[in-house]
Amino acid sequence: MPIRNPQPTKRAAILGAGAAVVVGGVAKAAGVERFVSGAAGSGSVDHAAFDALLDRYARGSRDGVVRVDYEGWTASASHQQGLRHYLQMLAATDPLRLSRDEQFAFWANLYNALTLDVVLAAFPVNSIRQIKPTLLALGPWKKVVTRIGGVDLTLDTIETAILRKGWRDPRVHYAINCASFSCPNLPLRAWRGAGLSPALDLAARAYVNHPRGVRFEGSSLIVSSIYKWYAADFGGSDAAIIQHLSRFATPELGARLRAARRISRDVYDWSLNATKSAA
Repeated sequence: MPIRNPQPTKRAAILGAGAAVVVGGVAKAAGVERFVSGAAGSGSVDHAAFDALLDRYARGSRDGVVRVDYEGWTASASHQQGLRHYLQMLAATDPLRLSRDEQFAFWANLYNALTLDVVLAAFPVNSIRQIKPTLLALGPWKKVVTRIGGVDLTLDTIETAILRKGWRDPRVHYAINCASFSCPNLPLRAWRGAGLSPALDLAARAYVNHPRGVRFEGSSLIVSSIYKWYAADFGGSDAAIIQHLSRFATPELGARLRAARRISRDVYDWSLNATKSAA
């Protein structure tokens, strides 16, 4: 059984406004709201199957970017099925029976595993943005990709209506991976509730101190577009974003950030985070 000690408890919380809208079968707001209600138990999930797949196909590179051997993965029908079995196990889990930190790990792992499954199903592609369920879609994020507790969910719903609104922690952005070069790294091991906060801090430091997250060109501060797209999550202003970045920066980068007054521009590379042999 994937859940242990599933005795539910209740914790008061403010529901995130505007959770999700019904559009062609996308999750109903009322269904999503219960996932961010603050209800929790003491259960946990066994993510060992995901660990094994990440260990086989996700690789750290010398440049600090974690890449995925999508080509090798698609060559193994059993390992593709292994990912789907893991996703089926998550789909059969009631996240509200998990502790709050385990819930965060559940949703972040679900997002990452679903993204991998979406890319593997469409591979070969050069960018996740090429995977479009409709002609006008910008990518796969608004397509229903799983069903949890009777609620149809898209990747966008998991990220925005559940993780961002349910936890209101900017470190959400360092936990999920969109299969792109400029995205924070796909973790080499599945997230767990145990030790979650230190692990999120480590992921934040890895991204902030990498040029695709933050860099200077002369005196100009260049940041990942993540900090502009989701500016509200990082405080809503250049000053607040810089303060957030300083929290995780090395001493040298932190000194330059503290001297900065504004962000000059933001950039993002949507190239697939594939190993070079499969790029």
